[in-house]
Amino acid sequence: MVDDYSTDGTRILLQKLTKQKKYKIYFHPENKGKGAAVRTGMRHVAGDIILVQDADLEYNPEDYSSLLEPIVKGKADVVYGSRFITMRLILFGKNRTIMPLHYIGNKMLTLLTSLIYMRKITDMETGYKVMKLDVVRKLKLRGQRFDFEPEITAKIIKKGYKIHEVPISFNPRSFKEGKKITIMDGIKAFYYLLKYRFMD
Repeated sequence: MVDDYSTDGTRILLQKLTKQKKYKIYFHPENKGKGAAVRTGMRHVAGDIILVQDADLEYNPEDYSSLLEPIVKGKADVVYGSRFITMRLILFGKNRTIMPLHYIGNKMLTLLTSLIYMRKITDMETGYKVMKLDVVRKLKLRGQRFDFEPEITAKIIKKGYKIHEVPISFNPRSFKEGKKITIMDGIKAFYYLLKYRFMD
């Protein structure tokens, strides 16, 4: 587990867990961002497959088996859990989409990714990016914050890997519940998609 200098009580709980040797926990001395936290985790992994789990549980760990299956069976080196294979935009009614602007923004960034890199995917910004460890070792990742998402996708595609997608369940948070993504993050993601198309 990696704690990116959280201030919601998580750090205190994790410090208590450090006494148990079955856990590996790394603490950042300051808040550096999601990309930095993921890269810290990647430096210390010991297994064959990397699967990142955000602590907010917007993504359901019950989807692990379907995410891992294509890699375990030798059908893929990289698997993305896609929210949009089954999720649809609903603007009205009791089943309306939570935070519809985020839905639209994610779909636009995914479309731009497909156009810029000539590789069709359905969910570029997904938090469930699963891959073999040797794939990660070939990527020079520098992203500190949410720029990590377009960076890793760009570099995976440029290395020639096919992204295998599987549907996942998703329970999005609102801003009141701690969601931090804004329209500026979307603009930055578009910038990084273009940047890494021509740079490493």
